[in-house]
Amino acid sequence: MMKMNEGTLDRVFRVIAGVAILALVFVGPKTAWGYLGLVPLVTGMVGYCPLYALAGLSTRAGKRHT
Repeated sequence: MMKMNEGTLDRVFRVIAGVAILALVFVGPKTAWGYLGLVPLVTGMVGYCPLYALAGLSTRAGKRHT
């Protein structure tokens, strides 16, 4: 099972950034590159970042919970 490794502020920032980048598909330049916004959006919603896990990082405060 994946352990959450993102703190609240990190998750909020990721969701906002993901939505903003994803909006590029529908408004602005209307480019398919905007689908990259799904990465921060999903990781922010789930609370787990695979790159953080590989690097042994966590922005989550306090004890690590499952």
